[in-house]
Amino acid sequence: MIRQGHTNGQAPVNGRTPAANERSPAGVRGPSRAPGTSPSLVTRAVRSGLGADTGHRAVMPPIHLSSNFLFDSPGVYGKYDYTRSGNPTRDLVADAIADLEGGCGAVVTSSGMSAISVVTRLLSAGDLLLAPRDCYGGSHRLFTAEAERGSYRARFIDPTDPAALAEARTLRPRVIWLETPSNPLLRITDIAAWARLSREIGAICVVDNTFLSPVNQRPLDHGADLVVHSTTKFLNGHSDVVGGAVVAADPDLLEEVAWWTNAAGVAGSPFDAYLTLRGTRTLHARSRIHEANALEVVAALRRHEAVARVYHPSLPEHPGHEIAARQQSGWGSLISFELHGGREAVDAFVNGLECFALAESLGGVESLVAHPAK
Repeated sequence: MIRQGHTNGQAPVNGRTPAANERSPAGVRGPSRAPGTSPSLVTRAVRSGLGADTGHRAVMPPIHLSSNFLFDSPGVYGKYDYTRSGNPTRDLVADAIADLEGGCGAVVTSSGMSAISVVTRLLSAGDLLLAPRDCYGGSHRLFTAEAERGSYRARFIDPTDPAALAEARTLRPRVIWLETPSNPLLRITDIAAWARLSREIGAICVVDNTFLSPVNQRPLDHGADLVVHSTTKFLNGHSDVVGGAVVAADPDLLEEVAWWTNAAGVAGSPFDAYLTLRGTRTLHARSRIHEANALEVVAALRRHEAVARVYHPSLPEHPGHEIAARQQSGWGSLISFELHGGREAVDAFVNGLECFALAESLGGVESLVAHPAK
């Protein structure tokens, strides 16, 4: 579905133009702000870290590569002492990501998987983790392996099935793990419904928001407790960093996640943090172009006789279309589709591409194609 009839540069969502107080698919809020109001999320993202250098007044913040920092005297030290525990460059990108997600703070880790691993440290032996059957393969592998070792129990469900909510109420898990849209069929899960259940039964609701980024979805706004990112993807956006982040809605939960990040030694490097901070400044602009291109590709695929089915939440026939229109501020730029002719047709299609690279990952400025079933 290609959106047309734009008003003031905003694209209609689900056939309507967002009101002035709603986010457009690019995360931009309505008309220009009135005097005295706070800057928009876009402006804050672009300006993240600017003016942080009090030593030399550099416009762009410097990168602090030092592994250690001076003590004032024995037992007396400042905000930073050792980079595994804290680093000014890493703190800048953590603040930027937390602001984008609307959280109270964030920790930045060495990879998306280390961010996921840190969250599982909140579980004890006997605790239950509920996760989607079609969650990211790395997440599924980690949950299964840790459960087999007795670190906690894991159960995989279909969170798009209303019956799963009733099941979860009976099972009373400690952590409810959501991914929406899912990988690779872009199934949509109702975050608010699961967040309400989490509060009711005392569970922690975690949402992996890697596929959309805070430009197109902010799970904390819908009641989630934690948001996880592979910053490798959209947040960095240039396929030259491996990193992760965990954003919290509650300071006490943030403190616990931060403690485990330091104790496990999985904090991100200052150089990766510097590159990711640079990426967040162009996130909104990149996302706008990503989605516009994706909608063109969706339309082209739907017209093509070789295509059997297209999966994208912008399509009215998509099972999660209505939920996506309600909880997302944009449709996203990932597309899945099936071809007539099976494996042979898929191989011919992939080998014939000129402007798409056959590779893992997503969210960079380059266009990629993957065949997860292989």
